[in-house]
Amino acid sequence: MAVGSYEKCKRYIESHSPGTETPVKRKKVYPCISVSRETGAGAQAVCKELIKILDSKSEKNENQWTFFDQQLIEKILENHHLPKQISKYLVEDKYKHVSSVVNEVLGLHPSQWTLLHQTTETVLQLARMGKVIIVGRGGNIITSKLKNAFHVRLIAPLESRIKYIIDVRKMNRQDAEAYIKKEDVARRKYLKSYFSRDIENPELYHVVLNTSLLSYEETAAVIADAVMKKFAKLLP
Repeated sequence: MAVGSYEKCKRYIESHSPGTETPVKRKKVYPCISVSRETGAGAQAVCKELIKILDSKSEKNENQWTFFDQQLIEKILENHHLPKQISKYLVEDKYKHVSSVVNEVLGLHPSQWTLLHQTTETVLQLARMGKVIIVGRGGNIITSKLKNAFHVRLIAPLESRIKYIIDVRKMNRQDAEAYIKKEDVARRKYLKSYFSRDIENPELYHVVLNTSLLSYEETAAVIADAVMKKFAKLLP
């Protein structure tokens, strides 16, 4: 994980968190975007292009859009100060049932369910801040009740994804295929085990886009256009 990406995410959180004396008052709610993806579909590349487009449409004095992938969310969870800092600002009143359910099973699976609880809480807090793209971690399910959330699924044929992994991760073909299979199975199991959802169900998403038929720039443009039209009242 690039240090620069984490630092940007840290600044995003701090800019939305209250100081020790004066609490932050939000004037408006901004959209958030969840991105589910097949391994090798180019989610990170799409998100970078998407942020460029959305930031170009934002007012100059506003906070910029930021994206959090699995590694960045896990890094934030390692630093307990940041989730606590966000919690001072956002009250999870609509999602107390999540804590109750998790607490009931903590005695059976403390490490796994504690992490799920922390991840769920962090994703909700980030999403309710707005102007954030959350990649993976069941973000579309966790934020499904939020009116400011837009859900995207990125797919591509296996051959296209193998090529992407070979290029980006510098793997040989055999290792790339094994990596894709392992990651896709893990993501499918994660959503099924913890949220009882099928990650491939198109009904969970506003749009499902094939990145082998669209360039990453075109994919980002489609998402940005849909978000700006759907949430026209929330954006400048």
